[in-house]
Amino acid sequence: MKFILISALAAVALAAPQYNYDAPAPAPAPAPSNSYIAPAASNRDDSFERPDPVAILRDDRVHEEDGRFNVEFEAENGIKFAQAGSPDGDEGSVVKAGMYSYTAPDGTLVEVKYVADENGFQPQSDLLPVAPAFPHPIPQFVLDQIAFAAEEDARRAREGDDDSAEASAPVRSYAPPSSSYGTPQ
Repeated sequence: MKFILISALAAVALAAPQYNYDAPAPAPAPAPSNSYIAPAASNRDDSFERPDPVAILRDDRVHEEDGRFNVEFEAENGIKFAQAGSPDGDEGSVVKAGMYSYTAPDGTLVEVKYVADENGFQPQSDLLPVAPAFPHPIPQFVLDQIAFAAEEDARRAREGDDDSAEASAPVRSYAPPSSSYGTPQ
């Protein structure tokens, strides 16, 4: 029995398609550690222009034994990022605070400060949309409708007609679907 199993496995292995495998091209020489070079574009799109490398002006990272960390990054094109964190959250989750900034394509300086903790990611920026203050003013037509509904409820309570709400609702009956649908068109 073992011989049959081994023979079957060998037959399957020999019958498997054999693919020619070309070795990968050698990796390009590493770029200097203070610059970023975008990945090469696909050879299918010749219209891609390789952007100029952006120099990294500062990249400081500190990781403590107890899980605290601090990261600061600044690039030549004005991108800045700073973040600090520690495992002070519930069940050892990491609580983070930081900021990032960059210049938008229209020239606006975007600055975002944030906290990420048990309440989620909480960004703050002058450029983020803000919900209207609550309670917001209620339009008069809504107030009129609420007053009208309250008057109706008070009138029904005075009349003592508990079934009036049920009686005012129309009774509708629906026919069950046909069991035969006919031939398709």
